[in-house]
Amino acid sequence: MSANVKHPCCTTCPTANNPESQSPVSPELDPNSQPPVPNPLRPVPSPPAPCYLPQPEDAIPSIQEGQMGPIGPWATGRVDWSPLAGLTGTRPVVDKYSIARYSEGEWRKHNKDVLEMSAKEQHKMNLVDWNGRQCLQQTSADVDKNQEDNTKRLRQREQELFRWKCELEAEIEAISEEITLTEEQRFRLKQASRVLQMPESISGECLERRTGRLDTELVRDEVEVELIKELALTAEIRETFTRTLKDIEAQLLEDKTAKQRLEYDWSDKTVAHEIEALNISLTNTSNTMLFKPGAVIFPEDQSTPEYWTHFTEETLSEAKATRQRSERLRATLDAILINAARDLRSQADRVELALSRRVACVEEILQKLELELKKILRDLADVEILVIDLQSAIRRMDLPMKKAQTRLDNRLGRPRVENCRDAPHIGIIEEVKFIKENIAALQAQLKQAQESQAHLITARNDIEREIMLKRQTVEIDKGRTQWIRSHYPSATALSGY
Repeated sequence: MSANVKHPCCTTCPTANNPESQSPVSPELDPNSQPPVPNPLRPVPSPPAPCYLPQPEDAIPSIQEGQMGPIGPWATGRVDWSPLAGLTGTRPVVDKYSIARYSEGEWRKHNKDVLEMSAKEQHKMNLVDWNGRQCLQQTSADVDKNQEDNTKRLRQREQELFRWKCELEAEIEAISEEITLTEEQRFRLKQASRVLQMPESISGECLERRTGRLDTELVRDEVEVELIKELALTAEIRETFTRTLKDIEAQLLEDKTAKQRLEYDWSDKTVAHEIEALNISLTNTSNTMLFKPGAVIFPEDQSTPEYWTHFTEETLSEAKATRQRSERLRATLDAILINAARDLRSQADRVELALSRRVACVEEILQKLELELKKILRDLADVEILVIDLQSAIRRMDLPMKKAQTRLDNRLGRPRVENCRDAPHIGIIEEVKFIKENIAALQAQLKQAQESQAHLITARNDIEREIMLKRQTVEIDKGRTQWIRSHYPSATALSGY
């Protein structure tokens, strides 16, 4: 550094502004020694100048005894003129032994100039050394302070990153658990939808089986109404399950998107936290440091601290809101499954109760019809016996009729006056008339008995057909429908477990 250039940290040097105030340092004096204190009572004689410095007599022109010529014991007879003679005022004399170019005064003056130059340069060196050391101390202190301040800032930033990273980890864990629970609820809903096929099949088959009833048994009874209600209820629950499943899948997609955004932010903050931890661990003696000329620029895509905080807070708030919506949807789904299972089981109980009452009623009327059939068969047997007896009695009336008619015919063969209308003849005619009346009465009773027999046969046929219909109805309702409904799923299975 030039002596005329002032360093910013050199203003405290007492000789910085007056370099001429420093006297040349003699090589014979110790720079650290103290100068002697002069006695004011007696004068101090000045020490003689050293022989190598200018002497007082150098200011007096020297008397030349004679000029050296080409003739003499020192001359060789050859003279060499040089341009230095015009500069030094000395004409060099050259012989084969030596060359002389300067005078002793010039030599001593040259020594003085050299020593003064050396002292001046030493003064400049001392000034530069003092200023440099002061600047070095100040620079080192400033650099250390700046490094310490920036380390504190980096540590604060690292702590802030760690705090946000921990919050993101907690939220990621919470939303991961929520996704797991939602997946379980979706599986439960799918399981309930698969189980719902069984009540639908049972209700449909029960209705289809009951269409196999014949004639008068094909009625719209309470069982039919309850089965239709059950089928409609299963269709409504199926629609609710389908709509809820779509909502669950959409919510799962939203949960996974929020989790992915949290993981991206957590990953960025983890990398930033590792970088900040590495920066904090760096010291001036670290062996991984290099010059990075392009590291001092501000990239165009750098974010501001306000936006950085807002971005993280927004990510966390959206994730929490998404998780809360998922929790509400899970609670709604749980209520839907529980209510659906309760409604289905209640309706199934009503159907089974109505079916039991219907089966009991049909069995009761079946027993009544069987008893009536037994009575009709017994009455029919009695009527058949009566018909046989009446027919036999009518056939037995033929003999008295033949006898009476034969008597009358024989009496008509009496001659002349003997053929009179006497009492026997009138009695026999009355007998024939009475027999005819009896035969007519028996025939009337026979006709009534035969009509009654025909009605009893018709009634027997009708009762037998009704018994057949009732037995078929009982077989459908009890033997098939109740057996099918015995496989109706429980409330636990209907709720998806």
